[in-house]
Amino acid sequence: MADLSVIILTHNESRHIRRCIESLRPVTGQIFIVDSFSTDDTVAIAESLGAVVRQNTWVSYAFQFNFGIENNPFPTAWLMRMDADEYLTPELIAEINAKLPTIDSGTAGLYVKRRVFFMDKWIKNGGYYPIWLLRLWRSGQGRCEELWMDEHIKVEGGGTQNLDHDIVDHNLNNLTWWTQKHNNYAIREVIDLLNIKYNFEEKATVNPAFFGTQEQRTRYLKIKYAGLPLFTRPFLYFVYRYFFKLGFLDGTKGLIWHVLQGFWYRFLVDAKVYEVYRMAGRDKSDIINHFLVEYGKDLAAPNRSIKI
Repeated sequence: MADLSVIILTHNESRHIRRCIESLRPVTGQIFIVDSFSTDDTVAIAESLGAVVRQNTWVSYAFQFNFGIENNPFPTAWLMRMDADEYLTPELIAEINAKLPTIDSGTAGLYVKRRVFFMDKWIKNGGYYPIWLLRLWRSGQGRCEELWMDEHIKVEGGGTQNLDHDIVDHNLNNLTWWTQKHNNYAIREVIDLLNIKYNFEEKATVNPAFFGTQEQRTRYLKIKYAGLPLFTRPFLYFVYRYFFKLGFLDGTKGLIWHVLQGFWYRFLVDAKVYEVYRMAGRDKSDIINHFLVEYGKDLAAPNRSIKI
């Protein structure tokens, strides 16, 4: 097996964690889970499959993941990031085992492609495949950028390469769970968009570049998106995805996905931005105070936020 350990963040993931860990076992037995005090049997399942579990209070994804990097008990040459509702394809398993020992020392990180499933359907269009994500990196050369939303692993001290095969993002929860999750995501997205304008804090992030890596391009486009008028941008984004990027080819389930994820969610974010301006105005200090009072989030020091 590969000289690799995997970090997974969990909270009430009993529906997914077995599938995730069992897909990883052909490449490594060194799996470290940082659990934010699950109330189901996530921890028991993970430990029964040989994972090392440590519990830590949730602050933000980036904070929790960097805690995982810093406290990883396995002294491996490589680290990997996985979400509990993801799993490896057989092709990626074979590729990791074959290629990881041969990667040259000048390579610090490896990208994989992600397939997104929704209602058991692979969403192939609308710009959703392939999505390239940096998921493997050399120990000591990668860290999660400290953003409220769309955080990525930032590597230094070497270049990157692409692997040929995929991880699969296939969440099995129902649509009510999905919409509640995205309602919570929306506040994080609001903070991230407002941070582009107000620069609440100075943190090292991926450099935005349209012709760069996937995450550099994503960051560049988000900055451009943040400059568009409220309530106009969700319509433009949906039309671009559904028609110009051929999202309509994904059928009925794809229609639900692209409307909810590409329009409803973006419109909800804009409505929450509007609410911030209505309640707090446009002064930076007043906005910071608003998030502290309303949501328990200290934008000037996110590691002290109550929850996210």
